[in-house]
Amino acid sequence: MRIPAALIEKLAKARHVAVLTGAGVSAESGVPTFRDAQTGLWANFKPEELATPHAFHRNPKLVWEWYAWRRETVGKVSPNPAHHVLAAMQSRFTRFTLITQNVDGLHQRAGSHDVIELHGNITRTKCFKEGTVITEWPDTRDVPPRCPRCGGLLRPDVVWFEESLPEQAITDAFAASRTCDLFLSVGTSTVVYPAASLPFEALEAGATVVEINPQPTPLTAQAHFVLEGAAGVVLPNLLASVNVA
Repeated sequence: MRIPAALIEKLAKARHVAVLTGAGVSAESGVPTFRDAQTGLWANFKPEELATPHAFHRNPKLVWEWYAWRRETVGKVSPNPAHHVLAAMQSRFTRFTLITQNVDGLHQRAGSHDVIELHGNITRTKCFKEGTVITEWPDTRDVPPRCPRCGGLLRPDVVWFEESLPEQAITDAFAASRTCDLFLSVGTSTVVYPAASLPFEALEAGATVVEINPQPTPLTAQAHFVLEGAAGVVLPNLLASVNVA
């Protein structure tokens, strides 16, 4: 893919680059999208029946086991070239902010740090009662296991339907979108709010906005540059073009 010279120049001069990644980036590693995960034993359930506080109250064992299956699935895949390029970009710019809607932790496994996780991380566990992240607990054979601090049920540290996004994460994401000079929207459909509003915040603030996605989205018509294709193909070409410039 040929990268526009004007974009190479913009990126080479950028001091603060912000990136939003969505399910398309993880899908290239083989991670099922949220709704595609309803296969096999879980085909008879809707995601909304397994990903709400009410569902956990009603049947915590079922919800825990579904997420255990999803964690196992994520653990079998590896970061792809898009993840690795984004990790490499952190040292390329004066400021670099990586924001993700994904919960699989693949960015961190590729070497990215200080990732703003809008929807949490499926590899972490927290107490349903206290909201505290828990890394170890006694093996009591309870399903779900119990919090060693208060005895409450443990749950995945992800944002469920009917729950608010982490306040600090969304605050930091909007701040980065409003202060960056170049914004990359990568592998996201730009339809899930409030994350979908981030590139538009960047546009309003005067940043150059670049969309990388195989299909058009609500952002396409307003983005300054649209690179149509898979993130794992486009991003390596983009970074190579900047390094050569």
